Amino acid sequence: MSQRQAVVAVLLRAGRVLVIERGPLAARSGFWAPPSGRIEPGETQAEALVREVWEEVGLTVVAGARVWECDTDDGSFRLHWWTAPAETGDLRLDPGEASDARWVTAAEFRTLTPTFDGDLPFFEEVLPTLL
Repeated sequence: MSQRQAVVAVLLRAGRVLVIERGPLAARSGFWAPPSGRIEPGETQAEALVREVWEEVGLTVVAGARVWECDTDDGSFRLHWWTAPAETGDLRLDPGEASDARWVTAAEFRTLTPTFDGDLPFFEEVLPTLL
């Protein structure tokens, strides 16, 4: 089976990144991570980013730049990490997709549990270069 493609939204506000606690309908419910989702057939990565952010947290964003890539821990998805400024707008969480949300620094992200092991390199190595 070929590797599926997904986007991860690096939503930036005042030097922090939005992370959600994955809701009861999401895979790996309870894990803390940036909003993310599959790229649908015929969709670009940027289009998927905008759609997923709207669906999960209710923010209207414009895709910035792809800043990192990695595989999920089980290797089933290739994750394309994209920035998107989110300086304004109120969060409107989809309760099935997101149980909670926080704007965090890299240090604060390290205190959340559980998180995906593959996300830590982004917060430790890539995020500081974006701020």
